[in-house]
Amino acid sequence: MKFGLVLKELHRSENELAHHLLVISERHKVDHEIYHLARDLSRWSQQHVRDIAALAGNYGENLDPEPRSEAGLMETLREKGSEMVGRRPETGMLLLRDLREVYLQACGVSADWELLAQAAQGMKDQDLLGLAEKCHPQTIRQMKWANGKLKESATQVLVS
Repeated sequence: MKFGLVLKELHRSENELAHHLLVISERHKVDHEIYHLARDLSRWSQQHVRDIAALAGNYGENLDPEPRSEAGLMETLREKGSEMVGRRPETGMLLLRDLREVYLQACGVSADWELLAQAAQGMKDQDLLGLAEKCHPQTIRQMKWANGKLKESATQVLVS
C-alpha cells in the first residue's frame, strides 16, 4: 500500500494551497472580498494539513501537524505594497494570475483527494475514506471560488 506517499503529497499540496491563499489575501488586501475570503479558504487547507498529519503516522509517515506559517516581514511588505498600488491596472492582471494559480493548485489537490478516496474505498479503509469525504468538498469549494472570481474579474481586467 502506498497510502503514506499519497498522504505526504496531499500534506505538501494542502500546505502550498493554504500558503498561496494567504499570499493572495495579503497581495490584494485593498479588495476586501479577496482578502477575507482567501483567508477563510486558507484555514480550510490549514486544517486539512493537521488532519492529514494526524492520520499519516498510521501509514508510516511522520508529517508536521503545523501548517506553513507566514513570515512576518514578508506579510507586512506585501500588505504595504498592496496599499501603495491600490487598484492600478497592473494589479488586475496580477489578481488574474493569482486566481489562476489557486484554481490550478486546488484542481491538483482535488485530484489527490479523489485518488485517496478511491483507494481507501477499495481497501475498505474507513479512516482515510472519512478524511477524504470531509476534506474533498472543501477543496472543490476552493476551486469553484477561484474559478468564479476569475470569470467575474476577467472581463473588467482584460477589457479596461
